[in-house]
This record gives sequence, C-alpha cells and structure tokens, in this order.
Amino acid sequence: MTELKSINQQRPTVLVISTGFHLYREYLLRQIVEEANVWLFTDAAPTWQIPYLNGYTLVNTLDAEAMAREALALAATRKIDGLICWDEIRMVPTSRVAAALGLPGGETDAYARCRDKHETRQALAAAAVPQPESVLVADIGQAVATAARIGYPVIVKPRGLGGSYGVTLVNDEAELTAAMQHVDQHCELLAGSGYTRYESSVLIEEYMTGEEVSVDVAWVDGRMHPLFVARKETGFFPHFEEIGHVVHGHDPLLEDAEFLAVLGGAHRAVGFRNGITHTELMLTAKGPKIIEINSRLGGDMIPYIGGISSGIRAGAVAVAVACGRAPDVARTRQRTAAVRFLYPDGDCVVQALAVDRDALPENVDDVCLLVEPGHTLYFPRVSGRYAFLTAYGDSEAACKAALDQAAAAVRFEAEPLAEAAEAV
Repeated sequence: MTELKSINQQRPTVLVISTGFHLYREYLLRQIVEEANVWLFTDAAPTWQIPYLNGYTLVNTLDAEAMAREALALAATRKIDGLICWDEIRMVPTSRVAAALGLPGGETDAYARCRDKHETRQALAAAAVPQPESVLVADIGQAVATAARIGYPVIVKPRGLGGSYGVTLVNDEAELTAAMQHVDQHCELLAGSGYTRYESSVLIEEYMTGEEVSVDVAWVDGRMHPLFVARKETGFFPHFEEIGHVVHGHDPLLEDAEFLAVLGGAHRAVGFRNGITHTELMLTAKGPKIIEINSRLGGDMIPYIGGISSGIRAGAVAVAVACGRAPDVARTRQRTAAVRFLYPDGDCVVQALAVDRDALPENVDDVCLLVEPGHTLYFPRVSGRYAFLTAYGDSEAACKAALDQAAAAVRFEAEPLAEAAEAV
C-alpha cells in the first residue's frame, strides 16, 4: 500500500479497481475525485492517475482472493465506503471484493450471470423476457444443425468475450464455418487477458432487425435510475463493430413504458440489484428485445457524451451507487451529442497522424488521437481505431455535420502491414 495524500474525512472513500486507457476513461476518474477520496487497486504502478489518487495498492486485479486480502487490510486502516470498476473482465472479481467488505455490489452470482452470455440467455428465458432465440453449441456439427433449424441469417457470438469481438452475421453454411473459426481466432487472441474460455464457447442466435440501442442504468437496492440511451451505429459487416453513438439529452425511450418494463424484467431475471449496467437492446417490430446485459458502465465514450447532452455526471453517479445512495440523475441539458471512431482501411502501420484544429467547427467538443506513428493497427477491431471525435448540437444532423468536418481535419497516413513488414 502506498499513500500519496491524506484522506478528507468529510468525503466518502472509494476503492477503484483498475482504470483502463486514460484517453477513454480519465474523465471518469476526474469526476469521481470531485465527489470522493480515491484509492486505486492496479496491476502496474500508476502514472497519469497519480494526481487523482489518495493512494494505491499493487495487486493482480483479476485475482479476487488477492484483492479481497488487500482490501480487508486497507479497510483496517481507513473506512472504505464503496467499490467502483468499469472493466468488463474485472467486474466479477470486483463483486467478490465488495462481498468480502460487505459493500453494495456484492451479488456475485448476478454479475457472473451477466458476464456469461449463455447464463444471461437462460435466466431471461426462464423469466419470459423478450430476446432472440439462442442456442449454445460445442462444435460445427451442432452449429450447422442449429442454424438450419433457426433459419438463416443467424448471429454467431462468443459466449464469454465483449466489445463485439468475434460477432458475425452468417447467411449460409459456408459462412457459418468461417464464423466459427473467427470466434476461435478471437478467443486465442484474447487468451490470457482475463476473458473466460469455455469448453462450449459459441452461441448461435436468431438475427433480429430494427434499431440497436444501449442504455446505461444505475441500480440501488433494485431500483432503476436510467441515465443515457445511445443510438448505435455499427459497421464493417458481417461483423458488428460499433463505429459511433448518438445520445439525446432526453431520449423518449427513457420514459417509454414498454422499454422500461423489458429493461426492469431483464435485471430482475438475472438478479442484478446494485451497480451500473450497460444493456443493449434491439427495437424490433414486435417491441424491444434484450441483446445482452453488461454489469458495468458503458464504454466507447457513451457516458461522456451522455454528460454533454444531459448534464448527468457519470463519475458522480458511480460514487453514489457504490456507496449505496440514490444518484442525482437530474437532466440539466436537453441537447444531442455524438461520438465517432476513425479506422484505417486495413491492417497497417501508422506513418503520420495529426489534426488541423483551426478547421474544426465550434460544436466539435474534441478530436482525440489514439495512436502515434509506428503503431500497428489491425482492422476492423476496437483496438484498430486511430482517433475518436465528439460533437454536440441541437439535433443529430448537426452533430453528424460537425463530425464530418472534424474527420476531414484529421490527416492519417499509413503503410499496409504487409508492405511495412517487407520493408523491414
């Protein structure tokens, strides 16, 4: 344990489990320290996080038992009021630590049920919550038989990954074989990173049509506090890479009775009562259906643009929920905000990356460059992005026009990976 500055006894103290990439998550830590003292559990010595911290502990943040031991030792020296984590693969270990400390969010079975997409489907089916048909398969033979019964097109989805990794739209048996291999490749790619590798690791699911949305919701003792609805933009089919999101400050879905009933029913089905969730739904012709429930705050800068559009501060909400208090979700703004991610045309090595900030319109909030020259990008993956852009306005059209101008102001030069390798 390393203490950096004294605890302010007038504020709660929260234990943050890992922080992730600062360009995506620093805004959250900045908001959290406005509300609470922060102690960080981290796998490596902190760098950019230091100005925000009261102290830190070096520990394997995928090892629940090791973290629980360190947390109990820390709690013997100061009061810990809550735990905060937003990393997909660390949510279940974090829940185990919360249980050890007797803090909100200790319902580990519910967190594990969200992490395992097959268990989510089983729980939703038992409670008759609207969702696509989904079947767990162990091999290509079962996959072929299942897809034929459900009827093409189908979705092939890894059971235990996240971030749309390995998800593919399949139109026939030939494509199904390639999609199953695609899942295996991604499972191998992410081996050792904390994702669970299941013996039966693939879901074959009914393909749903409609508008895909996500909703971030704070939960305290089973009570729902909706935060942001994001209208999702996907690309690079047959895969489902999330290339942008639009958030309206007061989306009508936040008051839609059917939408909220499906959302509430889904969380009751998996037993989720305390924490923040990021749930994805398809708005079909037959009503909203659950795609998946993630037991953490949304990524892809959704909470950030949610704050721009509504005034709700996700970091402040996270502190309140972690401490078992109803969060302040009052909307002080009603405008539209959007984020767009920029990708290369294929696998490449970055040669140059810059932005002409004088060419940006006033309603562009930020242009964030994610990589530097010499970096290798693999397409299409979340890790293959080279920049993101955020903007706001009085309409979605205004945001998209600003993002178009911002994208044109980014100069990106790269060499195809094969050519770069030959040159070495």
